[in-house]
Amino acid sequence: MFPFCFEWVWDAGHYLFFGGMWYTISILGLGMTFCLLKTIVDTLNGKGAGHGDDHH
Repeated sequence: MFPFCFEWVWDAGHYLFFGGMWYTISILGLGMTFCLLKTIVDTLNGKGAGHGDDHH
């Protein structure tokens, strides 16, 4: 069943499932956004090491 179906009934199980699903999606989205922004900032500041660079 989908929320746009007329037979949909919001009960505790649906609230729990969709609450957990959106919580998980939010955490993953925030983590991915942080990683992308950190990568961009590090690249613009020249902190990224290329494959040919020596790691001392």
